[in-house]
Amino acid sequence: LFLGSFLIKNLLYKYNFGKIMSRKIFVSYKYADTNVFPLTNNIWETTKSRDYVSKLQEILSDNDEIYKGENDGEDLSDFADSTIETKLKKKIFDSSLTIVFISPNMKNLYESEQEQWIPWEVAYSLRNKKIGNRVSRPNGMLMVVIPDINGKYDYYIEENTCDYCKCRTLKTNFLFPILKKNTFNHKKKIESDCDQHSSSPVYTGDHSYITSVKWKDFIKNPSTYLDNATRKREIIEDFNISKMLSEDLVF
Repeated sequence: LFLGSFLIKNLLYKYNFGKIMSRKIFVSYKYADTNVFPLTNNIWETTKSRDYVSKLQEILSDNDEIYKGENDGEDLSDFADSTIETKLKKKIFDSSLTIVFISPNMKNLYESEQEQWIPWEVAYSLRNKKIGNRVSRPNGMLMVVIPDINGKYDYYIEENTCDYCKCRTLKTNFLFPILKKNTFNHKKKIESDCDQHSSSPVYTGDHSYITSVKWKDFIKNPSTYLDNATRKREIIEDFNISKMLSEDLVF
């Protein structure tokens, strides 16, 4: 079993006055999460989060270079921080975007953030990385939310939570702390003009550096969401970016 980290290379996009450039995408996810909606009608096949990565590769039509992730459940206490840094630098260094697959069982509730790979992969995606004389800037980031086994997304995204503005609620307490800290983190968030929210504000525009999108919406037009993550990479100074793991022992 593997906790996955994959690099999808050579997705072309327009940038800098229409010039075609290569976009390399690192994917972070919990390999063995089986509490996800089946991608096949075969009742004898069990769908894992990893199968959504395979589907993503098909959608992006680029399977030429892939890097396998760490062992699922590998004890991070066996590694010094410097060892983790070296492993992740090599994988994430050459990418410009990181997709984090959000799935119902992506977190082990009995382990700290430091003991699980996804938070480390997010942290190093958001840092400047140096190998030799080369320096890689922080990646653009995107959270793609996988439906649960019943096809629902409301374990994290709840739609139409206001009868007036039809806003949606992101249940950020569900996330790893480092992901939560990088949502609703724009330095100048814009609040909605809806006055029906007594307990919490509703934000519009670029409220989060790491945007959340449902899988079903993402696959309809992936370029829209990838382009937006790329755009925000260029204005990262507008956000309060958290690059460190929390000190919490348990969630």
